[in-house]
Amino acid sequence: MKSSYKKLLAAALIAVSTTATAQTLNSAYFTDEYTFRHTMNPAFGNEDSYVSIPALGNVNVKMQGNYGLGDVLFDNPTPGGKRLTTFMHPDISVADALSGFSTGNNRLLTDLNITILSAGFKAFGGYNTVELNARTNVGTSLPYELFEFAKNIGNNTYDIGDVNVNAQAFAELAFGHSRQINEKLRVGAKLKFLFGVARADLQMKNLKAELASNEKWIVSGTAEANVSMKGFTYLSEMKDYESEGAGQYEAIDDVDVDGAGLGGFGMAVDLGGVYKINDDWTVSASVLDLGFISWSNNRRAVNAADRFEFDGFHDVAVTSSAGDKLGDISDSYADQITDFINLQDAGDEGGRTTGIGATLNFGAEYTLPVYRKVKFGALSTTRIRGAYSWTEGRLSANYAPLKWLDGGVNFAVNSFAASMGWVLNIHPKGYNFFIGMDHILGKTSKEFIPLSSNANVALGMNITW
Repeated sequence: MKSSYKKLLAAALIAVSTTATAQTLNSAYFTDEYTFRHTMNPAFGNEDSYVSIPALGNVNVKMQGNYGLGDVLFDNPTPGGKRLTTFMHPDISVADALSGFSTGNNRLLTDLNITILSAGFKAFGGYNTVELNARTNVGTSLPYELFEFAKNIGNNTYDIGDVNVNAQAFAELAFGHSRQINEKLRVGAKLKFLFGVARADLQMKNLKAELASNEKWIVSGTAEANVSMKGFTYLSEMKDYESEGAGQYEAIDDVDVDGAGLGGFGMAVDLGGVYKINDDWTVSASVLDLGFISWSNNRRAVNAADRFEFDGFHDVAVTSSAGDKLGDISDSYADQITDFINLQDAGDEGGRTTGIGATLNFGAEYTLPVYRKVKFGALSTTRIRGAYSWTEGRLSANYAPLKWLDGGVNFAVNSFAASMGWVLNIHPKGYNFFIGMDHILGKTSKEFIPLSSNANVALGMNITW
């Protein structure tokens, strides 16, 4: 398990995490026949009943951030050298190396939602949905000063600040119902049962680094990691204190997972409403994922020493003509990160309860009176998740030229970037296929990883009747 643990650290703190918020396709919020519109507002109901094709009914992957792979990796400036290197390479200027990072917090959020099975049908005076989803969220929030320190711009002291990393994975069983209250008002709600697989949180606060006389760094600050996962344990090794003769201390060097399974249980609700002002104007609002997961255990780790010695971050080339092994490169970075975090096992502190992050949606829709196949919409989305919170405003134009075909294009500005989105929804009798993006894919690496870290794709296939 050693290599996987260290590669996770490397991906979370230095590179771009490529894992994947109740993830929804916001571009389709105003698309009437979009099968999974109820995931954005439980008051929405469908004209048709449906059942999803297992694991293919609704797949949604999203990355968001204000820095990306293109800000971390550079062409190697050394003639005849390895083809790619990181911003830490000594021949890359400080201005170029740090130009892609925000002077505030640098955040990366990745979200994955796979609908394992879902169905919707009319009964009980309204529209009903049943869903089984697998969801994963990963978030990092890194201060600009951490990248300054990694680059080592020549200062003798660095006031780094706070580092936050979070990951959670859980399954969700949801039951939804929506109904028309009167001619103008429709309401809906979902009850969700949450089955926790794993949750990990790393917080490092008030970090500072001072250059010591032996050309090593003395790092201070508080650090704490909390991991809730069945069968999870830390593995430690003995290390020396920086002061000669001060003895040794035990520090975490690896982890082990034995018999992973259900690690927690929780509940959440979605609430929503749609109000038709007149034939042309409709407004709507919803709150999603208002709930928690209660975990059965919490493996806690804290600073192994208040002040400890650190060799500093060092550049490692990414590829070469001879073909370096990516695993070896990841391990090299992760060894540095493990030493920098410097945590000590504090044991299992019993259960803990965590939120899963709530989302607020507010929408306004206008149907063109002279040509009712065209409508326009404005959507405000706010994700509430501590250090990983974000907001977005999206304007869309939607067109339904045929009974079995509709879609639209939109423009959005959020906490990370401006983006263009689109959705295409094909729904002839008996079948539905949709595909869309909230952020159109830009330049990618050879491994097809977005260089900007902002990308989204959603698609699904369902049987309707």
